[in-house]
Amino acid sequence: IENANEQTRSDGEASVPGPGPQAKADIALLFYGNSHTRTNDVPGLVASLLRAVRPGRSVEAVTAPGSQFLDERLSDAPSRDVLASRRWSAVVFQAQKYSASGQFSYSTVEAAQWVRLARDNGAVPVLFPEWPRLGVDETPRIFELYVSIAAQAPACVAPVPQAWDIALARQALLPLHAPDGNHSQPAGALLAALVIASTIAGDSPAAMPTLAALAVDAATQAELRAAAALAVIDLSPRRYCPADTFPG
Repeated sequence: IENANEQTRSDGEASVPGPGPQAKADIALLFYGNSHTRTNDVPGLVASLLRAVRPGRSVEAVTAPGSQFLDERLSDAPSRDVLASRRWSAVVFQAQKYSASGQFSYSTVEAAQWVRLARDNGAVPVLFPEWPRLGVDETPRIFELYVSIAAQAPACVAPVPQAWDIALARQALLPLHAPDGNHSQPAGALLAALVIASTIAGDSPAAMPTLAALAVDAATQAELRAAAALAVIDLSPRRYCPADTFPG
């Protein structure tokens, strides 16, 4: 059996309660993920970007309770309850279990079932593949794993790992990775959020604004927007969900 660190990419986060559903908004987003979603608040960044590109529309982002893999969440009552608690515009799924060594395989059936549950709720399902670890060439393997989920149950697939590769190819010293080489710094979280927001709204990341009060300077934000824009051009995140009705 593969060791836990390989399974989790050293996630290192215990399952903890998250916020419950809030007041209804025009665009309501639900996120399932582990510390890759929670660190530097990717859901909050996505909501901020959508508010900027959809002025006059209210946007909220709720993070499902706990920090579990998608297969574990399927039997977790709080995870099921938050999805059923209201109608969501889009549901974003991260934390498919995968082998960091590439030597093992893990079931994607449960993740595909989550996609179906989101559709039953009336939401657009969005898959959030994790960025590659620092210095590890694993983008194709991670992305194709999530594409294999969409092949079972149609979902959008945000090209987050490709955006990280593009950004670092353009400017190798961008502070995307945390010191552990696994999690994000604020700039990395923003890059992921730009791709996810573009997936949901359909707007190019290049047209998204600089976010104020963020620990990422304006020049770096501009570089991140450019990289994200190239990623969604190269790999349309809606390729695997072309018939969906998108929020906004």
